[in-house]
Amino acid sequence: MKKIIACAVSAVLAFSFVGCNGKKSSELKIYSIIHEEETAALVELFTKKTGIPAVFLRASTGELVNRVISEKDDPQADILLGGATNYHIQADEAGALEHYDSPLAENVPSFARSKDGAYTGFCVLALGIGVNKSRFAEKFPGLPEPKTWDDLLNPAFKGEIVLTNPVASSTAYLFVQDQLQRLGWDGGWNYLKTLAPLVGQFPDSGSAPAKLIGTGEYSLGVSYIHALAKYKADGFDIEAVAPPKSVGDVDCISIMKNSKNLDSAKAFVDFMLSKEAQELMSSIDFTVPVNPDAKGAVGSVPLSEIDLIEYDSALAAKQKDEVLELWSKEVR
Repeated sequence: MKKIIACAVSAVLAFSFVGCNGKKSSELKIYSIIHEEETAALVELFTKKTGIPAVFLRASTGELVNRVISEKDDPQADILLGGATNYHIQADEAGALEHYDSPLAENVPSFARSKDGAYTGFCVLALGIGVNKSRFAEKFPGLPEPKTWDDLLNPAFKGEIVLTNPVASSTAYLFVQDQLQRLGWDGGWNYLKTLAPLVGQFPDSGSAPAKLIGTGEYSLGVSYIHALAKYKADGFDIEAVAPPKSVGDVDCISIMKNSKNLDSAKAFVDFMLSKEAQELMSSIDFTVPVNPDAKGAVGSVPLSEIDLIEYDSALAAKQKDEVLELWSKEVR
């Protein structure tokens, strides 16, 4: 495990895949959007089960998706691990993905996989509101905690909300699309323009809000529910609120077009769809598996308790450039 993490850190520093001995390696190479701890554990288990060596580079969604597209004629990695469906659709439309229908995808819900094998989901993502209960009680005595997205628009909350930057983070872009799709184009933009001045920080990392709420630096924030559940289980004074009309998507995996290790890449996709891999990930990150045979960790919020809109991921992918341009020009 230490060797894998050390290799990953070296990769991040150099932004290239280099073995720990300084020589170029022939291992399966993974661009990972999910957290480093989860990636390292999954890579270790994959190698243990298959004998296939693998290394990974962990970076933000925007960085890695742009890298996949720019490298499509000569990919420097074999796998894109993590990221919501619209990012994999974007990479596929740019001609950067290999299509692969894993035999393990047969039991995956239709919303969690593409029809042509371009990508497959391995865990369910749903957005919620995180509340640091002690800070909220101190800052807003007598005010009820927000239970809906519209409750966040209370002017009293100015400076106490943390939301990631949608230009860099798939989490925040999913939130932006949630508002546009539940309220309509004009209503969604009005909502976002009203909310933005109340936000105290727009970090680039999708994992930042749960951490900042958990440590008591902010009272409120938007994050994946599983991330909030993890901090709560770790003993932080945090509450995960599942507001009505939220959005659900899946973390996906895809293979690079012209992968230099295609057979190994297919084996890794199969592995990520397995019961064992998805239960391992849930045990670390409280994610909800898509494999119907896999059980989510105790303390994770089941999908049955979350009210979701009918999210149009293809529309989100199609609008991405326009939405992010409008966000940069008119919101922040």
